[in-house]
Amino acid sequence: MSRRIMLVPIGFGVGLTSASFGMYHKLQQLGVDVGYFKPISQPSRNVLTNDRNTKAEFSEVNRNSIPLSYVEEKVGDDLLDVVLETIVGNCEDFGNDIVIIEGLIQTTRQPYAAKINSEVAQALSADIIFVATPDGDTTEEFQDRLEVSARTFGGLKNKRIKGCIINKINSPDKDVIGLLPREFEQEETQDIEQWQDLPIFKKGNFHLVGAVPWEMDLVAPRVTEIKSYLHAKVLNEGDMEHRRIRSISFCARSVANLMSHLVPGRLIVTPGDRTDIIIATCLSALNGTKVGALILTNGYLPNESVMELCQQAFKTGLPVLSVPWDTWETSRHLLAFNPEIPEEDIQRQDRIKQYVADHLNQDLLDLYLDSKVRGQLLSPPAFRHKLTSLAQKANKFIVLPEGNDIRTIKAAAICAERGIARCQLLGNKEEILLIAEQQGITLPEGVLITQPESIVENYVSPLMKLREHKGLTEIVAREELKDNVVLGTMMLQLGQVDGLVSGAVNTTANTIRPALQLIKTAPGNSLVSSVFFMLLPDQVFVYGDCAINPDPNAEQLADIAIQSADSAAAFGIEPKVAMISYSTGSSGAGQDVEKVAQATKIAQQKRPDLLIDGPLQYDAAVMENVAKKKAPNSKVAGQATVFVFPDLNTGNTTYKAVQRSADLVSIGPMLQGMNKPVNDLSRGALVDDIIYTIALTAIQATQS
Repeated sequence: MSRRIMLVPIGFGVGLTSASFGMYHKLQQLGVDVGYFKPISQPSRNVLTNDRNTKAEFSEVNRNSIPLSYVEEKVGDDLLDVVLETIVGNCEDFGNDIVIIEGLIQTTRQPYAAKINSEVAQALSADIIFVATPDGDTTEEFQDRLEVSARTFGGLKNKRIKGCIINKINSPDKDVIGLLPREFEQEETQDIEQWQDLPIFKKGNFHLVGAVPWEMDLVAPRVTEIKSYLHAKVLNEGDMEHRRIRSISFCARSVANLMSHLVPGRLIVTPGDRTDIIIATCLSALNGTKVGALILTNGYLPNESVMELCQQAFKTGLPVLSVPWDTWETSRHLLAFNPEIPEEDIQRQDRIKQYVADHLNQDLLDLYLDSKVRGQLLSPPAFRHKLTSLAQKANKFIVLPEGNDIRTIKAAAICAERGIARCQLLGNKEEILLIAEQQGITLPEGVLITQPESIVENYVSPLMKLREHKGLTEIVAREELKDNVVLGTMMLQLGQVDGLVSGAVNTTANTIRPALQLIKTAPGNSLVSSVFFMLLPDQVFVYGDCAINPDPNAEQLADIAIQSADSAAAFGIEPKVAMISYSTGSSGAGQDVEKVAQATKIAQQKRPDLLIDGPLQYDAAVMENVAKKKAPNSKVAGQATVFVFPDLNTGNTTYKAVQRSADLVSIGPMLQGMNKPVNDLSRGALVDDIIYTIALTAIQATQS
């Protein structure tokens, strides 16, 4: 039977779902086979009518949930046992080593939640972890509240009660449930260590599982959620799907007194007939301030001439909404908005999961879980966690030639903040700083901004020397160094940085050509190749070569296989290399099959320590039942982790087909065989793609 861990709330608004998903995510990162179960689904609390939405948050993991209305009906009929039997049956469907169970969230409409949670935990024989917030308590008051609340579950002496996650430390006033009427500035913050050292955690088996500080950005909703909550009329959609609201200003003041309120992420609420405030907000947007949104009250709409005047501001992405109520009633609704996480907001879900996971006590979890529950497969969360950890240990300096790209700036800031890598942005310094300010990006000390013109003279002579066999002149060298990728590559070649990442703006050819000319291949490598890390739902596969070599011969294909296997091992993936073909074993014939067979033999001779087999069809490589029929004696078939394709046409087509059809994340291409690490990005790369490519590059720098 699965080990079951149930997280239950102590009080209102403790962030139970966030804590539960953070725990779930942390266990995934530790390589645990973990499932997620919410026994009872609850309706959204962000509604303004009696027609309550019964769609539960994170519904994709609530496949076995029963609706709260059903529970209330049965309990009202004194049939709680029927409810518990149903829940036990639903939980049995989970075959994972560990199942995280999210308890019933306590609200003013469900004050009975603690009793139901106690019954469910007992019925499932689940270990219990409390989730609580300080709520302005002193440490003594908080401990007393924990002890009293624990009595519902048998008291702290109950061996099933394992500990507590303290969430939202240093949060705003507990009476502020939703959006803040101003940016929160707390004069005094409580020392987190005082919560970590509470006497209640130093006796018995009751431990502090995590201490999670308050972070405003994690509760900031998108404008589209505010619009849906208020049933607002959309006057200008703008960037409604992505802009987030961090604070509110209710404006009926003069324009002169409005200026300090026009800041990134601020929701401006004003009567619809205040043309001066509307125009001032639009002017601020035109000047680059990313105001969250503008809400017009009283049902008043600007006339056509005002709307026409504001069109350029609207094109900057400023959302404009209209509501029928006056400003006072609108403020009442907004301040009651609950910062629950919509299932559509994947970005916020991911940020919250990672943030909570980072603040959980890993040593305690290791002790609790022990080694027996560790899975053998490296899951995508575990792989990403490993990338981050290895990069943090590497502490490398990575140059980013596309320094004026917004995504690159954000990625550099996050990498420096999380300790993944120190980054050097090449680009116009004033423009980079302006973009950062307008986007609300704080650039940590680990981000260095360099104006290319100020350093280019240092690389003219070294470039001429490196390319003297090609007759490179000083004039041509200066011209080539106007390309930031060439400049960054020279910095890498001279050892001034540890790696280079480009391609968010430049083409693959523009990124790789300077590296091939100036960095060249590492000793023992006859070519440069690439791999993609394919993040499937349950594990990570390595695909090579899908980006560089159009039609490698047998010798080159063998080198690609060895390079790919070494790359897999370097990132914690046990390499079992399948040499892919349209034929398995000797079942087929032809020049293409013979090339793969020859490459397999060469690779096996060069590296007898590696598990390499081929030719194998893809299904024989990945499916155990097919492998038993087609390659019963193979140590790779049915369990391959590294897939080497016979040519670029096959590899690139396969990786894109799998990526798009299965809707999964792929990280890469990561170049291998280079003397120093240079990596390419897709021009459609997201910020996270850039972050993990920087991490890959930093790790490679430790191996070169």
